[in-house]
Amino acid sequence: QVQLVESGGGLVQAGGSLRLSCAASGRTFNSYFMGWFRQAPGKEREFVACISGSARNTYYADSVKGRFAISRDNAKNTVYLQMNSLKPEDTAVYYCAASLAWSIVATTYTYWGQGTQVTVSS
Repeated sequence: QVQLVESGGGLVQAGGSLRLSCAASGRTFNSYFMGWFRQAPGKEREFVACISGSARNTYYADSVKGRFAISRDNAKNTVYLQMNSLKPEDTAVYYCAASLAWSIVATTYTYWGQGTQVTVSS
């Protein structure tokens, strides 16, 4: 069982930055691939980024590539999402999730946090 708690969301102007954190419980954190997803009002949940257990491999959605960076600190059981050059279209609830398989598909992820709201004003 893994419990995930996101933090770091908020209101920011376009062009600004935010760093999201996701703290995980459990002693096998580095066994999990970690992903960030987001869901805007009236839209389906979409993949943002994922990272392997060792942090050697990362993958990003085209919409955030070059602006967002995913990282993890296995000693702290935490995964991060650094978001730069934010745009109004980045506004969404952001979720972190844990999976035992490398995937960009939400249904592959077993454990989910409660989400944190990110709002980007124009």
